[in-house]
Amino acid sequence: MEPTTSFVAASALRAANTANAWKPFTRKGLASVPLFFAGWFTSELPLHAIGVQAVATGRHVARHGLDSKLSKAGLALNVGSWLALAAMYRQGQKSGELSEEVLSAGLGSSYRPATGPGEPISAKQIALPLTSGRKRLLEADNVDYGDAGRRHRLDVWRRADLPPGAKAPVLLQVHGGGWVVGAKEEQGRPLMTHMCDQGWVCVAINYRLSPRATWPDHIVDVKRAIAWIRENIAAYGGDPDYIAITGGSAGGHLSSLAALSANAPVFQPGFEDVDTTIRAAAPMYGVYDFLNRDGSGREDMKEMLERVVLKTAEHEQPHIWEQASPLTWVHDDAPPFMVTHGTNDGLVPVEQARTFAASLREQSEQPVVYLELPGTQHAFEVFGSARATRVVRSVGNFFQHVYDQHQAEADRGASTTVAP
Repeated sequence: MEPTTSFVAASALRAANTANAWKPFTRKGLASVPLFFAGWFTSELPLHAIGVQAVATGRHVARHGLDSKLSKAGLALNVGSWLALAAMYRQGQKSGELSEEVLSAGLGSSYRPATGPGEPISAKQIALPLTSGRKRLLEADNVDYGDAGRRHRLDVWRRADLPPGAKAPVLLQVHGGGWVVGAKEEQGRPLMTHMCDQGWVCVAINYRLSPRATWPDHIVDVKRAIAWIRENIAAYGGDPDYIAITGGSAGGHLSSLAALSANAPVFQPGFEDVDTTIRAAAPMYGVYDFLNRDGSGREDMKEMLERVVLKTAEHEQPHIWEQASPLTWVHDDAPPFMVTHGTNDGLVPVEQARTFAASLREQSEQPVVYLELPGTQHAFEVFGSARATRVVRSVGNFFQHVYDQHQAEADRGASTTVAP
């Protein structure tokens, strides 16, 4: 292909990728998966995309110039792409302000952010968004919490200077991956880094995956991990009586279900007497209703759940589908929730989060924060991007506020008990 024609074709592809990142071309069918991956990288790393495109454009101009109308058209496509990418970056920068606005509205006048939305992000973090504090904070890795080999292992993160008897609050991280793939090392790293730096102890778990595992193995494993934390986390400086939970995608589903189904015997076979209470939950881009009661669900996901995860049809055993849906378990005694989802999510429709958050607000007596992020894809906080860093700080502020309120209430109770 002639160089100028090749340049224009490549420029058109780059512009199309930027357009898909701005607004996904489709969110249905098999095509949505590769489009998600392309849009995910681009929307979370727009400055990197500008850099790659600028290098390719500069190379062509240096070698072949811009004498032809075709070359100028290619340049125009690239400039338009750069402007859109710059707008995406600015949108990501504003996510901290939006996050704090919804936190203030959801938590009330007592809310005071532990970390401000305007705190700067280092140039190193922007340039190397995949870095995290894992190497610095990993206290114990591949600790067995069950008998299923590597799928029943967990990692403990904590600051090196945290005293063994600190009784620090604990955050449990549940990875995503459609209940079929994923590992504890891959996800939640920006949030766990932030929470450990704030003095928390974090636990990241593996759990059994389908198709080898059949529902409810996945949620039973999350409950087993909670039981392990109850029994063992004090040795790492954590408070076994204060466990919060988070996770994204399938991890968002499992973390919200675990938070809402505390002590449910159906999910605790053989350890029904263990207290699996969760104090606060912050699921991200999760699946909240397998029954698709609001009509927003994907048919291809339902087919996958039926064939690979639940291994039964809804009409055959509807109670299993109902029990597997966090929406079913919403109740007035639910713990505080912060539900986060992006409007551009190409894998899980944002309507699922809207319905779930609305149900929580209607029924729960505890605070419910719903953060809907404009122009944001699925799995946005896997990278330590500008958007992810700011949102992670706000999620950390949510967890810290709920913990502080819990401690204040405990202190008031203690003072009342000892009063003459």
